Amino acid sequence: MELVNAMHRLSPEHLQSVPPQVRTPAYDRGQLQPGIVHLGIGAFARAHLAAVNEEAIEQTGEHRFGITGVSMRSSETSDALVPQSGLYTLALRDADAEGKARQDLRVIGNLVGLRVTPQDAAALPRLIAAEATRIVSLTVTEKGYCRDPATGALLLDHADIAHDLAHPAVPRSAIGAIVRGLEQRHHGAGVPLTLMSLDNLPSNGDLLRSLVLAFAQECNPPLAAWIDRECTFPNSMVDRIVPRTSDADREAISAALGLQDQWPVVAEPFLQWAVEDRFVCGRPRWEVAGVQLVDSARPFERLKLRMVNATHSALAYLSVIAGLPTVDAAMASAPMRTYIQRLTQEEIIPALGAIPGVDLPAFAAAMASRFANPALAHQTQQIAMDGSQKLPQRILVSITDRLEQGTPFPLLAMAVAAWLRYLEGADEKGAAYRINDPLAAALAQQVAAAGESALAAGSPEAAEQARVASFVSYTPVFGALGDSTQFISAVAAQSLALRRRGALGALAALPGPRA
Repeated sequence: MELVNAMHRLSPEHLQSVPPQVRTPAYDRGQLQPGIVHLGIGAFARAHLAAVNEEAIEQTGEHRFGITGVSMRSSETSDALVPQSGLYTLALRDADAEGKARQDLRVIGNLVGLRVTPQDAAALPRLIAAEATRIVSLTVTEKGYCRDPATGALLLDHADIAHDLAHPAVPRSAIGAIVRGLEQRHHGAGVPLTLMSLDNLPSNGDLLRSLVLAFAQECNPPLAAWIDRECTFPNSMVDRIVPRTSDADREAISAALGLQDQWPVVAEPFLQWAVEDRFVCGRPRWEVAGVQLVDSARPFERLKLRMVNATHSALAYLSVIAGLPTVDAAMASAPMRTYIQRLTQEEIIPALGAIPGVDLPAFAAAMASRFANPALAHQTQQIAMDGSQKLPQRILVSITDRLEQGTPFPLLAMAVAAWLRYLEGADEKGAAYRINDPLAAALAQQVAAAGESALAAGSPEAAEQARVASFVSYTPVFGALGDSTQFISAVAAQSLALRRRGALGALAALPGPRA
């Protein structure tokens, strides 16, 4: 790190020293106006929203849509980027035909401000209410919506929602801050707003709208009516793999820049973003950067959640318990690679149905190649986070479809069994890890109760049946699926295979497709 520490910090005054092969902002940053307020300004948003926005600004010369990034919890991003005047490097990484890692670097310049909600909770509503603000976008992860993962309903007893209803001037939650900001906006010029979720949730705009309206109805029914009538909530889908930035990434990217960048972002070159073209106060011309402006994003959402996200989650839980630290390492294993291919082809695609303009088998093959990208080192533990919030819309929805179709689902059941095994907190060699989930305490209780149920049973088969039946009775995740004996039996069979053979052994022993 001595070389990095000796460098100048990435900043506007040092941009002229960046090597010519690194793209830098080709516009006057001083002309940018703060037209977008983005909640959750982590790596994911900086790798797609800000990257696309950068290209649109350069190609169109439109300066009304600079981004003010808001961190809802930690000051980490702000602490790193404020000294850099919001500048950071996007590193797109893949491998060439010989398997050699390569990267393309670009300095992104359209972050015009950074805020941290816990440091000034009243600032975010003011930003939302500001006259220049035209779009509020979110990547606050599934748990940031304070909703029941099984039903999607706003959790009025959630600690942050209860706080925001009682103390509206200093909101903690994204939903509370949005409603407070819209209230100030309504009382001011009365100009409506576009609110755009970019999180991996089904019908994410519709969900955001329902949560905002539910909160507003609790505290200000006339405001709820105005939001319902005037504001828009476009659905969207974003697909790009963005691993967590490591210290090694920081050092390597800084060395390539010749400047110290404390918070670069690493991503794959692939990017697909489909968003419904419903923007009540205008929008950047993102289409010049490849964004698909569509009438309905739902087919694209289904594709992303049920294929890309579902297989990512299944791979993550199996890999963690098998001791495989990265996605590319997992895909190098023949049993895992075959399982992912079969999962998509045999169970997910038939339940998914046709997606207009998409060759699903070809998409699945390209997805597997993306997962195998050796240049990303995407940590499986990162993907494994927050499973209680992810499984319902990624995996359980396809299982429900297959139950309704009367078709078996052993490969999807394996993904659920892997999550239950993962929640036990140690891999097959006994190495412990932390369960990072907003429902971690409740899930630990479910694991313990399920273990007691298994001990009270007789044979190994009966024990696993009892264990799974006990666990999937947890309705905040499984809803009515927990009452399905077919679901319980399918998951129990795979759970027993995991205990007897280990993850890779269980995958290798999976029976082939039926004729």
